[in-house]
Amino acid sequence: MAQPYRFETCLWNSSGGQIMAVQKTEEIVDITSKPENSVVVVGGGVAGMQAALDIADQGFQVYLVEESPSIGGKMASIDKTFPTLDCSACILTPKLSEVDRHPNINLLAYSEIEKVEGEQGDFDVIVLRKARYVDEDKCSACGECVSVCPIEVPSEFEQGIGFRKAIYRPFPQATPNSYTIDMENCIECGRCIKACERDAIDHEMKDQRLRINAGAIVIATGYDLFDVTRYPRLGYGKFQDVIHALEYERLINASGPTKGHLIRLSDGAVPESIGFIQCVGARDVNKGVPYCSRICCMYGIKNAVMAKEHHPDTDVTVYFVDIRAFGKGFEQFYEMAKTRFGVNFVRGRVGEVYEDSESDGLVVRVEDTTTGTVLENKHDLVVLSPGVEPTSDLDKIAETLNMDLDETGYIGVPDTLTKPVDTKIAGIFVCGCAEGPKDIPDSVASGSAAAMRASIALNKKEE
Repeated sequence: MAQPYRFETCLWNSSGGQIMAVQKTEEIVDITSKPENSVVVVGGGVAGMQAALDIADQGFQVYLVEESPSIGGKMASIDKTFPTLDCSACILTPKLSEVDRHPNINLLAYSEIEKVEGEQGDFDVIVLRKARYVDEDKCSACGECVSVCPIEVPSEFEQGIGFRKAIYRPFPQATPNSYTIDMENCIECGRCIKACERDAIDHEMKDQRLRINAGAIVIATGYDLFDVTRYPRLGYGKFQDVIHALEYERLINASGPTKGHLIRLSDGAVPESIGFIQCVGARDVNKGVPYCSRICCMYGIKNAVMAKEHHPDTDVTVYFVDIRAFGKGFEQFYEMAKTRFGVNFVRGRVGEVYEDSESDGLVVRVEDTTTGTVLENKHDLVVLSPGVEPTSDLDKIAETLNMDLDETGYIGVPDTLTKPVDTKIAGIFVCGCAEGPKDIPDSVASGSAAAMRASIALNKKEE
């Protein structure tokens, strides 16, 4: 049922000063009737999907809110998982389908939380559902609109290496299976409208506000990679053949911009020597990231192994501070990289990366702390392994929920020993990397834990 909703918008002048607050009244759509039977999950990565599925399987209604056009999170971008080297898409795609088809899950992609009020058992959540300009129910994802669109822009999913059209799906398995129009780049030529036989495209579509009355909330907003440009000495942004790990993932992925061919971006040549630099934006108090990101060592080793699998004759070196192979099978995977694949490991923080004027290659300057020797190793390609940090909008979400962030910027958990997914607010739970760095299995486990805690809260309310 549509109800009026009053919200305040601040207007600003060109010099950055606030002029006035303007109140607007806008209709919102109330889409729930029983708060004691509903949960809002914020974030559609692997942790959020697991939480949504576990709650929905118990008969509760789940509203899964994801800010991007598709659920899947960072896992959708990676090629293989560690330490088993299983295909990431082969694990994730069935999860995407299960979420999409579950009768108790209401998927609200391309949406964000705007306001939260209330308490456990009776949260009032306002969700801004952004206009896709494509009707999800009518769109069959046939792709006819894409073939006629004349605009190409760098693809966010492909980390700017590949391109997408102004009307696009982020990746082939995107869920919901519908296109989205990027109105910032669309020239409104109308070709997509003419090409769509289902009349699914509507350039006049408006944003919509939804009200959800829920008994519990689960925060699963994921993580961002550290901005490697904050280390200018490592050459990212200066040298075309210095890339970061997620760009590398798209290069080696069969569905990526190079169809899985590992090449240098500068000339398309196969690199004969690759250097992987670890702990870029982790365990560095000077950059405000004193903590270990937990996943960098193993995904760096995995990427090194994948380089050898693509081109066995390639010389591969990993520059590390410490190898923290703490998980099940991690140490064996590390040893396998050295003995079976012949990956070289050099202990020491890299001082700088510079260009070799003679060969147009790259030189990594580092002190090998095991021997005290300063090395200057030449590479055709250098891959930086960034650390993990909270998403850029996590502070905004925390403010909306009246929650605290801990000293590292993640959602604070008062009792990490006995209630590791409970926030300070009863009825609001956290999982995945919204609480701190985690690998995929730990994120899934925390998603299930948050789902159980939310279910207990709902059952108590029913009693």
